[in-house]
Amino acid sequence: MKQGIYQIEENIEIAKNTWKMRLLGDTSACTAPGQFVNLKLSGFFLRRPISVCDYDQNSITIIYKVVGDGTKAMTTMAAGTEIDLLTGLGNGYDIRKAGSTPVLIGGGAGVPPMYGLAKALLSSDPQRNVHVILGFNTADEIFYQEEFKKLGAMVHVATADGSAGTKGFVTNVLKTLDYSYFFTCGPAPMFQAIEKIAKTSGQYSFEERMGCGFGACMGCSCKTKYGNKRICKDGPVLEREEIIW
Repeated sequence: MKQGIYQIEENIEIAKNTWKMRLLGDTSACTAPGQFVNLKLSGFFLRRPISVCDYDQNSITIIYKVVGDGTKAMTTMAAGTEIDLLTGLGNGYDIRKAGSTPVLIGGGAGVPPMYGLAKALLSSDPQRNVHVILGFNTADEIFYQEEFKKLGAMVHVATADGSAGTKGFVTNVLKTLDYSYFFTCGPAPMFQAIEKIAKTSGQYSFEERMGCGFGACMGCSCKTKYGNKRICKDGPVLEREEIIW
């Protein structure tokens, strides 16, 4: 984990109530797809934890959905604004278990870390067949579909109202695919639906309210088959076999 001051290079709306922010600064603490950052916002007591979508040697890209006063305030931040950031938080995904045909499942705000994961999987093995299932409520909420395709992933979209792609949920697509392993990020109801039909082992990245973001306050602890774990430090990624539903 590192703390530093980062400068906003870009902050734009890319879909309904969904924004992309690119931040310039030290990325040396970022070591795996699926980690997150914690932003300090002026006027708000608690930092905001947000998944990392992508990073390179000098920038971090995050995608956030406007769901409250904090994220609404973020939309007003112009290029050049400086933000206090904690980076390199969480354990991230272990891509060594992916196999030859992994499937990545992102629901809404759980889509961004799937991009960094797909990039890592295809970089480590260009011959790997990577399926990505993106789940949204409606067509005007869809984002990053083309970006995943440019990486070389096979992209499937599901919308709850049927306005784009497969009508229904990510599980409607998942049950039609053959895959070697699964990775997912999204809301708890989506996880519970996946758990009922998943054919292989996999990794879940949990969304949780956090106080500190680095394991000190114990506010995001959960029970697993191997004892209590902190979502912010021991997670957010947990393996299927250790989760108590």
